[in-house]
Amino acid sequence: MAGMTNKIVIYTGEWCPWCQVMIKFLKKNKIKFTVKDVDKPKYAIEAMKKSGQSGIPIADIDGQIVIGFDETRLRHALNLK
Repeated sequence: MAGMTNKIVIYTGEWCPWCQVMIKFLKKNKIKFTVKDVDKPKYAIEAMKKSGQSGIPIADIDGQIVIGFDETRLRHALNLK
């Protein structure tokens, strides 16, 4: 089942509308995830190191980085149909 074996971390900000879209998408598909708020400098630095950029949302799915809310890439990375 999708989400059961994946380790998923999303880097977001409460003020980011696309971050909220990503969270709703993951919840709708019953995907478990951890949120790291980039308003905390340590998470902003971590996100930048993983993605090479400062834009959010960023999803880290078992080491596969998806930048922005890209539903096609998210579905592929999560093995969703």
